[in-house]
Amino acid sequence: MRTLLVTHPTSLEHDMGPGHPEQPARLTAIENALAGEAFERLDRITAFVAEREQLRRVHPESYLRALEEASPREGLAALDSDTAMNPKTLEAARFAAGAAVAAVDAVMSRGADTAFVAVRPPGHHAGVSTPMGFCFLNNVAIAARHAMAVHGAERVAILDFDVHHGNGTQEIFWAEKNVLFCSTHQAPFYPGTGGAREKGEFDNIVNAPLFAGSGGDVFREALADVILPRLDDFRPDLILISAGFDAHERDPLGGLRLKERDFSEATKRLLDLADRRCGGRIVSLLEGGYDLEALGASAAAHVEALMGA
Repeated sequence: MRTLLVTHPTSLEHDMGPGHPEQPARLTAIENALAGEAFERLDRITAFVAEREQLRRVHPESYLRALEEASPREGLAALDSDTAMNPKTLEAARFAAGAAVAAVDAVMSRGADTAFVAVRPPGHHAGVSTPMGFCFLNNVAIAARHAMAVHGAERVAILDFDVHHGNGTQEIFWAEKNVLFCSTHQAPFYPGTGGAREKGEFDNIVNAPLFAGSGGDVFREALADVILPRLDDFRPDLILISAGFDAHERDPLGGLRLKERDFSEATKRLLDLADRRCGGRIVSLLEGGYDLEALGASAAAHVEALMGA
């Protein structure tokens, strides 16, 4: 199995200030974890910047211009209580979106079987016209719309296992019957969305909220009983993952109790489903994860599973 790793150095230049949990060191931790002998088979490419048209499939021009106007020439510009821009943020966000597009291109053209997009800032809290939760552009939504517009994917499924609900992704696809959005997340918790009764206009939203303190057994049960059957019935042409590793038991921002093996097992189950339904095509995109050691180990377990190991 050929697995692609997509990165870009500008991701390291986006910085929201001292002490902020969404820090450049997150990517360094992942890079170090993927530097070992087990990952020599990874194909590695550097992303290109997303084109305006690719961004506008999700975000209106007015929002893109608002981000440009908010971008500071120096220092930090706060967009909300926990989301800020430095002079490199917007460039990093555009390259992060471009990385998502590049990964979809590779997997849909069979240049790779699976891909992991290790970039920041993350994206799943960004709505159509709203930055929040450390996010500016919704990378997974841009990836989904690109797959449909350019590669003819008729149905795209998204699984988000970040500890925080991907409210932005849900908002974007609420009324889109050809995109299935599935999420496991801690609830009640930030951002306050993701209830099981939130189903979308076409019953295309599947939320499996988990109580604080839930461990791998509860997570695996939610996958087996709620998420995977819906994914299987949907028969996607591509599976996208919003891979947040802040559901790990060591993460300082979450209250779930997952371990590395839980991320690995979830990935293997998705691979089995992808092999049956969409020729094994999976693109995974980094979202959260704020304990550096746990993040590196969890990302490594996830990527190793994507490689078929």
